Amino acid sequence: MGSCLPSRDGYTSPDQDDLKLSVWTGVVFIAGEIAGSGLLALPRAVEDTGWIGIVLLPLCCVANGWCGILLGRCWLILEERFPEYKEQCRNPYPAIGFEVFGKPGRFLVSACINVTLFGVAVVFMILAATNLNDIFVKVPLLHFSPCFYMIIITVIEIPVVWLGTPKDFWPIAVAATVTTGIASLLLIPSMVLYPRTGIQYVEHIPLDVERCALGFGIILFAFGGAPAFPTIQHDMQVTSDFNKAVILGFLALLMMYFPVAVVGYTFLGDTLSANILDTLEGYPTWMYYIIQICMCTHLFSAFTIVLNPLCQAIEHQLDIPQNFTWKRAVCRTTCVLLVLLVSELMPHFAPILSLVGGSTNTLLCIIFPCVFYWKLCSFKDGKWPDRKIALYEKVLCIIMIGVGGFGGAVTIYAAIEDLAKPESFIPPCFVNTTIN
Repeated sequence: MGSCLPSRDGYTSPDQDDLKLSVWTGVVFIAGEIAGSGLLALPRAVEDTGWIGIVLLPLCCVANGWCGILLGRCWLILEERFPEYKEQCRNPYPAIGFEVFGKPGRFLVSACINVTLFGVAVVFMILAATNLNDIFVKVPLLHFSPCFYMIIITVIEIPVVWLGTPKDFWPIAVAATVTTGIASLLLIPSMVLYPRTGIQYVEHIPLDVERCALGFGIILFAFGGAPAFPTIQHDMQVTSDFNKAVILGFLALLMMYFPVAVVGYTFLGDTLSANILDTLEGYPTWMYYIIQICMCTHLFSAFTIVLNPLCQAIEHQLDIPQNFTWKRAVCRTTCVLLVLLVSELMPHFAPILSLVGGSTNTLLCIIFPCVFYWKLCSFKDGKWPDRKIALYEKVLCIIMIGVGGFGGAVTIYAAIEDLAKPESFIPPCFVNTTIN
């Protein structure tokens, strides 16, 4: 590998070490980044998979959390073998790929991260605009098309995304996590009290292999957030504590996800929509509107979190200084405007979410962590501490690669099949600005 030079992947000059993230702020970032759209989609996913989905939910949580821990170990190995990585590193995940597979590894990881984070940012903007449309539907002066709300969101987000790294905007992560927690608490009584006029018993959809597989894909990727994990870990005071943040963060996610999914399955059954808010919209209550406001706040906050690693990677490639300059402002403003452009061109988020979740997110959240950890442990050098991967870890890695590959393939198939349907075509906002 040789000695580390300033040109080593992602390595730049040291940055100030104050305001680093603690374990608890790491937990907040992990939960705040992941929770949100998964919370809204899981009730229907469990309905599609039946009682099996209730069992799959905690299993998928553990599986994704374990892969997150493996990714954290990969970064610790890099710091152990190449001390220069302990300094400021703008793109730590590609750096792991570089140390495992060289430049091809760095390129592949960077490409996957850029596609994933950009796609997720587009989804968040579309969802936030749709939620704002639902909130103000009965307020004529404030009710616009989602196409116009996207422009308003862009104006609000631009100055926020100028903030440097996660340690500079931890209150945003707190807002994302707290609002999602409030939404999950209010969703439970909202579903329990939802009127089912004329229906005495809750009915469920008969189990179907294709529908069950698609539900499994949604459950599996509801816990996906690995693209931002190395960036969060690198900003922590003690990077070796990242595993604690992952465990607590995923435990918090499960505490939000599980009750909502089970209550939705139990009380609403076959009436559930792909987005639980679309079901509750039929009988809106004060809780419904508070949930909408909380989810909007979460989406605004999570937008900043997911776009930050992408912006840092671009700034590294363009050699933009770490401190705030007009170059950072121009770069990040351009990123947000590009997200707006794609959002206006594809104003419905489902196809984007399915394609991103099944392809690049599968690689980043499940397959890469397993492969990279296995490879890093297999490398030997007399100067490095000996690393060995246990047999049970190898078995778990093989299982996770197989399960992740299956879930990704099923999700991609469903997305392509959905896009092939004539009714899936939605004209862009430039053609029809009244899209709902």
